[in-house]
Amino acid sequence: MYDVRPNLIFGFHGCDESVRDRLLNQPDEIIISKEKHDWLGHGMYFWENNHKRALQWAQDKKKRGKIKKPSVVGAILFPGYCCDFLDSTYIYLLKEYFEVMSITYSAMDETLPENRDLPHDRYKDKVLRELDCAVIEFMHGKIMRKVRTEILTRGFSRYKVFDSSRGVFTEGGPVFSGAGILEKSHIQICIRNPNCIKGFFLPRKEIEFPAWAEGNNL
Repeated sequence: MYDVRPNLIFGFHGCDESVRDRLLNQPDEIIISKEKHDWLGHGMYFWENNHKRALQWAQDKKKRGKIKKPSVVGAILFPGYCCDFLDSTYIYLLKEYFEVMSITYSAMDETLPENRDLPHDRYKDKVLRELDCAVIEFMHGKIMRKVRTEILTRGFSRYKVFDSSRGVFTEGGPVFSGAGILEKSHIQICIRNPNCIKGFFLPRKEIEFPAWAEGNNL
């Protein structure tokens, strides 16, 4: 009953300036990530209401030689039918699919992927989330096959395909000595259905309103 997220969200995508400009001018060219370590499975990733963290991520990619000009593009997102891991319903749903996946891997005598740390990661944040990604994609694949099978046999399906995934992540060291708040904590949203991206925009810089108002005789 409450599965569809009705609100619009500001999302921010850290990227190279060339990617930002292409999305602004050709918004139908959606970038889908299919890395095996994606935290929320495959899709286009956004930092929810967090421009600063998106820019930090892009700047870190520049340090690693992955991009040339760090930038951020904003987006208006409608999560739709969202696999929201801030909701216990979907946490337990994923757990059920993990158990099925474990049995499947065992029957095939294969080893499950693992979440791993990057070399020299002092905080051990397990940023290479290969297990999480594999389980989420296993779940999406199983649901999609159920939908296709029922449509072929019944003409409709009782199952629904997820439009997006969302999760909160604690990352980085304590923001100050003894803190329980970590400096890189954030919410990510992964868009699987491109129709959930209502448009891209160039983020504005905040102005000092009283000074601006005085200068414009308001």
